[in-house]
This record gives sequence, C-alpha cells and structure tokens, in this order.
Amino acid sequence: MTRPERPISIALVGGALRRPAGKAAAGKIPARSGVPYLSVRLKFTLTLLIAVSWAALSFRLAGRWIADLTELAGAVFAYCAIFSIAIIPGFMNAFLATGLLLDRRPRRRAVDRYPGISILVAAYNEEASISSTIQSIAHQKYPGELEVIVINDGSSDATAAKLQCLAYPWLRVINLEKNGGKAKALNVGLALAKHALTITVDGDSFLYRGALVNLVGRLLSDPPNTASVAGAVLVRNSRLNLVTKIQEWDYFHGIAAVKRLQSLFQGTLVAQGAFSVYRTEVLRAVGGWADCVGEDIVLTWAFLRGGYRVGFAEDACSFTNAPTTFRQFIRQRQRWSRGLIEAFRYHSGLLLQARMSTLFIWWNLLFPAMDVAYTVLFLPGIVLALFGHYWLAGPMTLFVLPLALLINWLMFVIQSAMFTTQGLKVRRNVLGFLVYSFIYGLILQPACVVGYLKELLGARKQWATK
Repeated sequence: MTRPERPISIALVGGALRRPAGKAAAGKIPARSGVPYLSVRLKFTLTLLIAVSWAALSFRLAGRWIADLTELAGAVFAYCAIFSIAIIPGFMNAFLATGLLLDRRPRRRAVDRYPGISILVAAYNEEASISSTIQSIAHQKYPGELEVIVINDGSSDATAAKLQCLAYPWLRVINLEKNGGKAKALNVGLALAKHALTITVDGDSFLYRGALVNLVGRLLSDPPNTASVAGAVLVRNSRLNLVTKIQEWDYFHGIAAVKRLQSLFQGTLVAQGAFSVYRTEVLRAVGGWADCVGEDIVLTWAFLRGGYRVGFAEDACSFTNAPTTFRQFIRQRQRWSRGLIEAFRYHSGLLLQARMSTLFIWWNLLFPAMDVAYTVLFLPGIVLALFGHYWLAGPMTLFVLPLALLINWLMFVIQSAMFTTQGLKVRRNVLGFLVYSFIYGLILQPACVVGYLKELLGARKQWATK
C-alpha cells in the first residue's frame, strides 16, 4: 500500500475486456428500490460543489487569521501557511464526507462460472506466516480453477523449508537464489501465470472467508474497462501493542474510506500488492511491476494512464501484519511516500487527463507540500499557542473539529455495516482510536517528509517493511 490511501489529518482539520479510447465509462447501476438514481457524474459534481463551498466559508472565516499573520510574516507566507494547514485539508475532508454520504455500493451480479485465477505470493523471510497464508487460500474453496505461485525471493530464514511441507496440487514454489526485491519477484510469477486473472497476496496475509469470490465477483460486476480491483486489507496483529492498535484504525477507517471514495469516482489510486486482482492481459501490456519501492502505486497509475478503471471490493477482506514498532512504522510510511514521488515521475501525464479520478492525482500532488507545512508550521504553531501566541494554530483551527467527528462517525458506520455482513465484529480499541485521532499525525507527517526527501535525494532503496 502506498501514500494516496492515507486520509487527511481528520483530527486536525464481467464482460469482455475493452480498452477504452478515452474517458472511463461510468456504467449505469440500477437504482435500488425507494432510492432515486443519481449518476456518478452528478454525485461528483454535488460533492465538489459542497467541498468548494466549505472551503470558501472557511476562507471567509479565516480572514482575521490571515490578516494577523500577514502583518507578522507577509501575505505570501500567510496565504501559503493557512491554505496548507487549514483551507485545503478542510476542502478534502468535506469532499470525503460528502462522497461517503452519497456512495451506494452496487451489488455484485450473479456469476455462473468463475474464471481461473493465478495467485502470486512474493515472500521474503516469511517463515512465521507463509504456511498460514497458503492455508488461508486453501480454505477459500474458490469455485474456479486455481494456481498459486510462491516466489521465495532469496529468503535467508526457513521460508523455503516451510513451503516444502505444504502439499497442494495447485501450489508451485519458485526459489530465487538472490533477493531482488518484490517487483522482480512478482514479475517472475507473472511470466508463469496461465490464467486470465492474476491476484497478488502478501506472504504474511490471511484471506478471510469468501475473499477470493468477493474480489473476483466485484471485478466481473464492474464496468468492462476495469483493469484491477483492490481488496480490503485489515490489520491481522492489531492486539499486539499500541503501535498495531493505532494502525488498526488507520486501515479500518482511513484507508478503506479513501479507497471507497476513489472507487466511486472510478479511480482507486492504489491496487495494493497485499491483496488485489488484475486482468493478466492488461498487467502484461503495461509491463508488469516497475522495479521501484512503490511498485503497486506505479502499476495502478499505469492502468489509469491507459484509460482503465480501478475498483475496490470492500467486502473482500485480507488480514495482514502491520509494523510492530514505531521505527518499523516510520520506515513503512517513508517507503509509501517515496512511492508517491515515483508514481509522479513515471506517470505525471495523469495530471492532464480529463476524468473524475484526476482530482485525486492533483490531491496527492498537494500531499508533500501539506506535510511539510504541517511539520514545519503547524507543529511549532501548537507549541506557540501553548504560550499564548496564536499565529499558526489557534481558535480558528477548532472549526474543523465538527467535520472531523462527522468523518470518523461515517467511517465507523460504513465499516461496521460491512463487518456485520461478513460475520466480523469490531473489537473494542478506545486507546488506539484516541491516539489515532489526536496524535497519529504528529508521527505520520514528519515521517512522510523524510520519505519525500530520501526519494528526491536518491537515497538507497531496499525491500524493507511493506
């Protein structure tokens, strides 16, 4: 997973494949009984108008704040600072809240015959979890033909030995002598894949029941120009400590909500390698995975650049191990941030595409600047406010709190409903939620800034935390 799935700091502010000639087809979904049908483009227009109106109101109310800061540091600094830490995040949060309120997940159509799938598992030092990952695939009872290709990418632990103990007729293990990175390992598997659909699963993931059927069913039900569908990735080791408890809310709330919104407007920005399905033909046509740290976002943007649609299956659940220490977490988010910069290097042309999802590309173009502003302006502003100086953070910042509470409530209601349909239960995690809501950004944004700098300065890349 990579950067575009991260929410704004809400506590603070089936048919045959057709290559589209231009814009992605929206595809009409029949209206549900008693619910008037609104086209996707109409929903997009309404969402954008409400978000712009919120931003305009915020700007008007911030007039005194801007004037005071202009007198202190000049107009350019004042406008850049306040737009970065308040107005733009407020617009994004209003867009997210409105989009979630308007979203209606289309039902999957009935599938008479499920197509064959090739599952690629790139594994590096996964001795502790690789067996349960493969067993979770075996328990899926997928109704179509299945092959699983595990690419053991030069592991130095007992991963190979663990795989030798697994005897499934559909399992094939490729042992690479030297570790070459996740992208290279996946491309080795892609060259061997024999089915029309390819699915990637991380070596420490556990597929929940029905995950494969739900994921493939969503792809077959979505418009025919859909090249890929991302599954829902949740935290597997969330009970371990405070670090994993915080990330449970990030995956459960923020990442899932942003994917849902992006899917509504036909442009999920990351079909994450942890659990996603791809049309093999399209996957090979774009050259597979690029050799970079953000291989999944770069691949997804290649689909979008080709005019394809990328969807999201919120009920195709996979549980994965999250980083267990703050050091690992920071390294992971730095990697995700580097992946965002890589995506712009490979596919900056997406900024000029005339489609709804282009808004999210511009949205992500602003992330680095906003993270820098948060790190070097807002955090010091909080310290200054404690001493009575409200130049950068003050009473006006409280204006975003009602919207933040609304977004958190929407995320919880939506995700809880999905959990209920899947027979899952939201576990009590109050401490993790409080830290996620009010402290998470203090760690996340500075870590992302370091990640951007590492990529811009050409720091060494390696397959570290996912």
